[in-house]
Amino acid sequence: MKVSKITLLLFGAILLNSCASRYEMIQPKSLNYLSSNKSDDVILEYKYDLLDKKYAKKEEKKDLKLVAVKVTNNSDKDLIFGKDIKLTYENGSDIYILENESVFKSLKQSPATHLFYLLLTPVNFYTATTNQYGMQETTSSTPIGLILGPGLAAGNMIAAGSANKKFKNEIQEYNLNGKVILKGQTAYGLIGIKSSSFNSIKVKVE
Repeated sequence: MKVSKITLLLFGAILLNSCASRYEMIQPKSLNYLSSNKSDDVILEYKYDLLDKKYAKKEEKKDLKLVAVKVTNNSDKDLIFGKDIKLTYENGSDIYILENESVFKSLKQSPATHLFYLLLTPVNFYTATTNQYGMQETTSSTPIGLILGPGLAAGNMIAAGSANKKFKNEIQEYNLNGKVILKGQTAYGLIGIKSSSFNSIKVKVE
């Protein structure tokens, strides 16, 4: 097939919008938490808007929010997150915290979607000259698609897989479900909740 300027522009737009996204580590311990509240000597600090690029788009599409939380237990006893320490919305209704594996499956990139780059495999780049009669004549063709298609497919699949691995490792590392927070200590976590908006979160100690 002949590659025109319009086709090249189209390919460029596809590449810009379809490339795999990197995963930027959240690092809950280093975040600046602006929202906080307190209940029975337990302090909750939290932060929304942690993800970017494809992960952020998945978050919006799935009506799911990943939230970084910092929980400080200033009471005189050890407390279990999810049992003794619970989270609620402003109206007092309990927040259901998703399992981290479910959060990962909902927000991860799909490496297989990058196989569509293989459609570029038949692409040839043609060069042409103008003959003595003013007509365009093809002088050579280069099968750039043989490298471009498989190369982009493999590169993006590897990049997506690597980003997903980092994402999964971090949310597993900061899994708070069932974690014992010792008295006088602070715990950091990443939690997933079903929500389409950035609602205020309250801590409740039982």
